[in-house]
Amino acid sequence: IFKNVIKDRISSSLKQKSTESFLKKGQINYFTLNKQKTICKMQCVTLDFSVILTRDSPGVSFLSDLFLLRLLFSCLSPIVHCQSERLSHSSLLLGYPVMIKASAGGGGKGMRIAWDDEETRDGFRFSSQEAASSFGDDRLLIEKFIDNPRHIEIQVLGDKHGNALWLNERECSVQRRNQKVVEEAPSIFLDPETRQAMGEQAVALAKAVKYSSAGTVEFLVDSQKNFYFLEMNTRLQVEHPVTECITGLDLVQEMILVAKGYPLRHKQEDIPISGWAVECRVYAEDPYKSFGLPSIGRLSQYQEPIHLPGVRVDSGIQPGSDISIYYDPMISKLVTYGSDRAEALKRMEDALDNYVIRGKTAHLPFYVDVTDMTYDSFLTGHTLTLSERNQLLAIASSVFVASQLRAQRFQEHSRVPVIRPDVAKWELSVKLHDEDHTVVASNNGPAFTVEVDGSKLNVTSTWNLASPLLSVNVDGTQRTVQCLSREAGGNMSIQFLGTVYKVHILTKLAAELNKFMLEKVPKDTSSTLCSPMPGVVVAVSVKPGDMVAEGQEICVIEAMKMQNSMTAGKMGKVKLVHCKAGDTVGEGDLLVELE
Repeated sequence: IFKNVIKDRISSSLKQKSTESFLKKGQINYFTLNKQKTICKMQCVTLDFSVILTRDSPGVSFLSDLFLLRLLFSCLSPIVHCQSERLSHSSLLLGYPVMIKASAGGGGKGMRIAWDDEETRDGFRFSSQEAASSFGDDRLLIEKFIDNPRHIEIQVLGDKHGNALWLNERECSVQRRNQKVVEEAPSIFLDPETRQAMGEQAVALAKAVKYSSAGTVEFLVDSQKNFYFLEMNTRLQVEHPVTECITGLDLVQEMILVAKGYPLRHKQEDIPISGWAVECRVYAEDPYKSFGLPSIGRLSQYQEPIHLPGVRVDSGIQPGSDISIYYDPMISKLVTYGSDRAEALKRMEDALDNYVIRGKTAHLPFYVDVTDMTYDSFLTGHTLTLSERNQLLAIASSVFVASQLRAQRFQEHSRVPVIRPDVAKWELSVKLHDEDHTVVASNNGPAFTVEVDGSKLNVTSTWNLASPLLSVNVDGTQRTVQCLSREAGGNMSIQFLGTVYKVHILTKLAAELNKFMLEKVPKDTSSTLCSPMPGVVVAVSVKPGDMVAEGQEICVIEAMKMQNSMTAGKMGKVKLVHCKAGDTVGEGDLLVELE
């Protein structure tokens, strides 16, 4: 019954939209939702149809966009409008879980997954606001959410002479907040038959709408290699470099030639898959702070690893650049290419180790975990072997001793040394992951001999502590490390094998005396709500005197086009509200106090 109602209302809407030039008599049969009657036989990601939601458009109407009309009348299931109050009803028809997303959106903006009516209402509110802020259009799509999918897209290229090619696929399944963060080409999941079927359908779609330029047809692929049409992006994608690497084509050049009116210079049989490419989007975000809260401010140091083979970096920043709250947090694209996937991933790990971004936190350690491509390391980070742990402790101890020796030297000044300059051995107490280790280090020029829990290692480097990168040789193994911070109290942050480790190093005497130091009592923050990032307050949901429950929304902060709900840490009564809608707040600013 519902399908028939939809069909009748669509038919009425089409007459109002003057679409006779696109429809012939009887062509309304395409809206019977029978996939077998569509030209391209694509399966919609929803079970039968998608629903576009809008706040103020009453009734049902079609998008007037010419491209969408051609698309609907050629090969796809229909997309319809409905009012926001029908949101929960539509979700029930599709069945939970559902995906709510901006119809004009991209980059994960305005997307929410809802598992019940309450999450659907909240998702509608946040998604529509983000959509309006990011795209100037608060219309939303709601569709069936598919668990455990792979996001695989086909690059297409068409001209104005009716020709179209598919340039292989890109795997974009590693995402956070529904936004791609790691892409690779080709996909390790597809077989040649599925690849060809997806490519042919993507080309059929491009030809159906007479598309002329570079574009991307995106699919969801399930575990059985069934693929479902998601959307078409009529532009150049962020991840296009990986396609350029494996095909040898310059997509921007091809787009310019097509725009000038030239026919395509290549045939489908000319498009190769040569090697493997991986791209990591580098974001100014902290992956260990609510998994990606914005990290905003000025870059004090910035050094790209373009000296390494098979590495490409696309960026628009330099040392001293400011990362603003008003734009997307992506600051660069790091791309590596190799003869096979293993080589491309190894080059990516090396590139991430050699990528210097200081002043703001970036996603780099997270990407090293991802490029391991194992489930455990993805969740917990790189797990050190015994040998790697000893190497890390030896390098950290050598850096500590090198910094102590440098502090004793004064160029062109003679002074009485405060300690004996001829210390033969440094007995150190080193703590890593709450485990204490006994380390003894001695040096002969740039070479250190370090004994870690009874195991001896030889460590050699130039020990230029002013350089952001340290190339260290440990028993013949070359490592590139970054010493991110060194504090007088013995705390040291070292990036080793792509992961940042907190190491606490003191001399044996200092460690013994440190036991008598009073421990700092952590501040009780349960009665205060502070901003975890810079941003703009979009809404405040409470006032003084209100009772709030643990987990209840207090306010909403927008940063980098994403809205973040701030919640109460405990049940209590609101004492003071220090912000209002429209205020700009910094990281750590007090927002609300509870009694």
